[in-house]
Amino acid sequence: MSQHREPDIRTVTSSVVYKDSWMSLRRDEIERRDGSRGFYAVVDKPHFALVIPADEGRFCLVEEYRYPVRRRAWAFPQGGWPGGRTGDPEDLARLELAQETGLRARELTLLGFLHSSHGTSSQGFHVYLATGLTQGDPDREPEEQDMQQRWVPRGEFKNMIRNGTITDDSSVAAYSLLALHEESRRDPS
Repeated sequence: MSQHREPDIRTVTSSVVYKDSWMSLRRDEIERRDGSRGFYAVVDKPHFALVIPADEGRFCLVEEYRYPVRRRAWAFPQGGWPGGRTGDPEDLARLELAQETGLRARELTLLGFLHSSHGTSSQGFHVYLATGLTQGDPDREPEEQDMQQRWVPRGEFKNMIRNGTITDDSSVAAYSLLALHEESRRDPS
């Protein structure tokens, strides 16, 4: 039997500070359980899809310049629907995989759903394992014109995390879901 429980933090007022087709920033006045009040800024963004393209013990990664952190970064292919559109997460995963890498997957396996930065944002992402891959031509968006891709053996991928080459939290978290998925297939208990 589930019990209805009051939220730990209640929204008193909410106002949108900024909005475009990719995100909105709101400032909420909040009241905590003890009655004290404060403010909370929240970034609302649509959910995205992240795809782990895997073939013969290796992963296909993409690298591009990430403006907020002012550096090029390696990650698994990922992204959201353009222009505020919405749709099925698996369709989005197939679109992102094809756009960024040119790869098409015969099979997509949903590994799970995670929140990307739940302390500041409502955004989350679906993680898919892509297998049975065939190569086509990428169809990248203008922001992705500098994107590169390469196949990386699994051991090198783990070293890229260890040495700070991969710092994308979504890619590291997705790899954890993949490891758990593989573990459950070996030992279903």
